[in-house]
Amino acid sequence: MLKRRCLAAFMAGVVHALAAHSAQASPALPGVGASDARSVANPDLPPWSAQGRVQTALGGRCTGFLIAPDVVETAAHCLYLPKTGHYIQPEDIHFLRAYSRGRYAAHARVARFLVPPGYDPRNEAATAAYDRVTLFLDAPVADRQQTLTVTQGLPQPGTPVTIGGYEQDYQEILIRDQNCQVTALISDQAGHPMIAHDCAATRGSSGAPVLTHQGDHWVALGVQALANSGRGGVAAPLSQ
Repeated sequence: MLKRRCLAAFMAGVVHALAAHSAQASPALPGVGASDARSVANPDLPPWSAQGRVQTALGGRCTGFLIAPDVVETAAHCLYLPKTGHYIQPEDIHFLRAYSRGRYAAHARVARFLVPPGYDPRNEAATAAYDRVTLFLDAPVADRQQTLTVTQGLPQPGTPVTIGGYEQDYQEILIRDQNCQVTALISDQAGHPMIAHDCAATRGSSGAPVLTHQGDHWVALGVQALANSGRGGVAAPLSQ
């Protein structure tokens, strides 16, 4: 029953994809739900200090996170331009680490990026499990200690997680939900595994890491890709 509900939530999430390019997006806040569980995060403290705002010269905004001092992960759909059928040029993409109200700890442009070959922005429902992109910056923006570790393997349902991002109703600050969990492992329409969660996160959180605490450090399980019609969403795993 849980798997069926999560699959239904995934399909609702496809309709409410967090992509900024969705011209028919609802004015509501998909992924947040009836009661807003989000709170303000301090971008100067880990794990939030590893995150930043990914923005483009055309005005697009998403969330991203560092896995190395000069390497960022975010959602691939954030860089796709439906009108042209191409991705935006790397030099038109900026990463602002620890952004808050116009200030940021460091800034760099993207030198190049790599989209998994399994992702097709024209067929998101069947390839959403690969909706992530690796950005290679033109300069380091952090120390190694200010980056996130990428997990190996898929998390178990019930794993405590947290998500924070620069969301459409709080674009100038990092907003988070830190009281949520992995609800199930589901699949996109082609059968590729994805991580379903019940964290409150809406448009603009695309590209944010699904985080869990392991020992004395934070690890990234996946990249936020889709929002449910109610609270929660679906992430593309980093382990595939």
